[in-house]
Amino acid sequence: MPNTKSAQRRMRNSARKQLRNRSIKSRLHTLEKSYLTLLGAGKREDATKAYQAVTSAFDKAAKSGVVHRATADRKKSRLALRLVRTK
Repeated sequence: MPNTKSAQRRMRNSARKQLRNRSIKSRLHTLEKSYLTLLGAGKREDATKAYQAVTSAFDKAAKSGVVHRATADRKKSRLALRLVRTK
């Protein structure tokens, strides 16, 4: 348990931020998985729309600091390559 008032406040803040970060990361994983499912099914037009949603979500997560900017860029790049390679 924290010993000072400021430590108590930091503990409350970090718990709140942890919940928010976890929900955002969970949404990222869900969007990525649905995109890959569409690619596997051969639905290229739907996959293109899903890709736009995934990249937007990664950009927003990187902007707010939930994921690192380089991680978001790397994942977006690899997802784009998979879209290009599927015919």
